[in-house]
Amino acid sequence: MRSDTVTKGKQQAPHRSLFNALGLTPEEMERPLVGIVSSYNEIVPGHMNLDKIVNAVKQGVAMAGGTPVVFPAIAVCDGIAMGHLGMKYSLVTRDLIADSTEAMAIAHQFDALVMVPNCDKNVPGLLMAAARINVPTVFVSGGPMLAGHVKGKKTSLSSMFEAVGANAAGMITDEDLCEFENKTCPTCGSCSGMYTANSMNCLTEVLGMGLGGNGTIPAVYSARIRLAKQAGMKVMELLEKNICPRDIMTEKAILNALTVDMALGCSTNSMLHLPAIAHEIGMDFEIDFANGISEKTPNLCHLAPAGPTYMEDLDEAGGVYAVMAELDKKGLLHTDCMTVTGKTVGENIAHAVNKDPEVIRPIDNPYTPTGGLAVLKGNLAPDGSVVKRSAVVEEMLVHEGPARVFDCEEDAIDAIKGGKIVAGDVVVIRYEGPKGGPGMREMLNPTSAIAGMGLGSSVALITDGRFSGASRGASIGHVSPEAAVGGPIALVEEGDLIKIDIPNLKLEIDVPEEEMQKRRDAWKPREPKVTTGYLARYAAMVTSGNRGAILQIPGR
Repeated sequence: MRSDTVTKGKQQAPHRSLFNALGLTPEEMERPLVGIVSSYNEIVPGHMNLDKIVNAVKQGVAMAGGTPVVFPAIAVCDGIAMGHLGMKYSLVTRDLIADSTEAMAIAHQFDALVMVPNCDKNVPGLLMAAARINVPTVFVSGGPMLAGHVKGKKTSLSSMFEAVGANAAGMITDEDLCEFENKTCPTCGSCSGMYTANSMNCLTEVLGMGLGGNGTIPAVYSARIRLAKQAGMKVMELLEKNICPRDIMTEKAILNALTVDMALGCSTNSMLHLPAIAHEIGMDFEIDFANGISEKTPNLCHLAPAGPTYMEDLDEAGGVYAVMAELDKKGLLHTDCMTVTGKTVGENIAHAVNKDPEVIRPIDNPYTPTGGLAVLKGNLAPDGSVVKRSAVVEEMLVHEGPARVFDCEEDAIDAIKGGKIVAGDVVVIRYEGPKGGPGMREMLNPTSAIAGMGLGSSVALITDGRFSGASRGASIGHVSPEAAVGGPIALVEEGDLIKIDIPNLKLEIDVPEEEMQKRRDAWKPREPKVTTGYLARYAAMVTSGNRGAILQIPGR
């Protein structure tokens, strides 16, 4: 066992003396050391229950003959970080989480790991770490929040942000806004729609790294505690069989995840995280893969913000396995992939049943014949951009309008809430990419303001930043190359005609190439917004959104 390096032999007597200081007995040092990576904290609603999950995992590990040892991972709440300087620190934590977990796991020579994430960056960060460390590993998330209820309707965080826009437009009262505030987020857990956290927890199941129910069992259900105990026991079985993350997270598994992503209508952020995870296993992930898979994968779910159903509904309908079973009816999955259950994907889903065809559409009656995400290219985004097609109203799938150009999110929000954006406009927010932000902020505030003010079916938004999974509408993000490196989005001027054609995967600026070249010749890089600390180092190393905003040593 790997832990023999620190527990066995006379040379390791100093190491054992430190384990003695931890209160470990000789019997515990004889057993496999299982690291439990806890993302618990008291600032993120999706993480406030993780102490209970971690304790259940510890019980499972101990019951199966291992010695559980907990160490932490950080977490940012994207909702609390939204709309201010803090959002620059959200995406960047993905790499901090991966790096620090790698360091802790290897420094202390754990034999196996159980990852306990929940919210947006913890899940991909820990998946990246799992691929690097490559010891037997199981994931168990903290689970989704239950939906809120306002005036007889289910609600979620996107409803809350849109209520702010509706209030600014005089469409709801201050009292209504207060009711949303008090009832929208009623329990602990990751926010209740198919936002980024729940998208990635569901895709962890698909990748084979989480047990069935990982993505959908609500945080407050006792079934979540049982799942955590099972995860603790299961990792000991994986250790015995020497089944490791790179045996599970293969190229086929990544393609399975992208396929189910399309069926579920996941957050556009999955198009940052799947390439980053793929990079860790040595897979060259081009975001164009999405269009080929989308072309043959029907969209089966319209969970919030795309529709009126929530994670609790998906769980009752049969969960992720039921969605996968529908897709398998048309042979859309690689069913021979190994998973942490010790069984293949095909074996896992063999008895899955779709219990609610209103929540999970049958494969022969989809919402649309194509998937939930699309990658758009054109002279405005030569390297690609991403849109959640399933959350775009039909009348905005094709749109032309004048560019309203803003060099930061705050200026755009002021214009939207000030009534300066009108039907037909295309709001362009730039210098918010991975380098330019730095940190590639989410744009939930402007998209929610547009929707809340009744402009969701007439105004588009384009950015080199990214969108929350709670965003809906014609919101096109990850425009690459980004403005900070001189991408065409940096050359857009007020009033330029922007052409969006989602069915034909096009994003164009209607400006002659000669004029674009003049602008290109005149463009000069801007001074970095941040010159010290982690953000400055991040900006120096990060790639554009089309490559998953991965960190790369300059010059390589």
